[in-house]
Amino acid sequence: MFTGIVEELGHILDIDRHDGGARVRIAAHTVLDDAELGASIAVNGVCLTVVEFDAAAGWWLADAVIETMQRTSLGDLGVGDPVNLERPVRLADRLGGHLVQGHVDGTGTVVAKQPNGDGSTSLRVFAPSELLRYVIEKGSITIDGISLTVVDVDDESLSVAVIPHTLAVTNLGTTAVGSRVNLECDLVAKYIEKLVPQGRATEGL
Repeated sequence: MFTGIVEELGHILDIDRHDGGARVRIAAHTVLDDAELGASIAVNGVCLTVVEFDAAAGWWLADAVIETMQRTSLGDLGVGDPVNLERPVRLADRLGGHLVQGHVDGTGTVVAKQPNGDGSTSLRVFAPSELLRYVIEKGSITIDGISLTVVDVDDESLSVAVIPHTLAVTNLGTTAVGSRVNLECDLVAKYIEKLVPQGRATEGL
């Protein structure tokens, strides 16, 4: 489980693609402080497993299976591309963002990026309707592993406001219009939909 608070901006050192999957080498330092084989690290919101690492040299390896490559934007990455990195939350940690599984629901496309007078930047992301059903105004959304608050949502897209600090320490600072981004919807909304059959919510009113 993660919180969507990015710890470090790493970058791709190498991608070895094979049979639909890939082995990825990622440059990092902070997230390797207490790393061990089999540990989990979120990469642009995708939970990956450490299969090899060298903390002194500043790199680690992860395998991305076919499902991961198809469902996320990891397949779009190339050598040198920045990636958001976060270790799993510990039970004693503060929950600075919201509960994030690192299980990406799908991808969206950045369709607008507009600086605001207060120093923040507004991003509008086109997303599939099957994901937008779980998004509400002022609710939480994870974009490339970053916990953000939804400003507004319509039938085709959602928007968020990104503060200057987040732009400086994550890949959203360089994300261009037209880029695909990983989206993970609020876990609570999906459980409510599963547990409450359609129509039951209004019974007895």
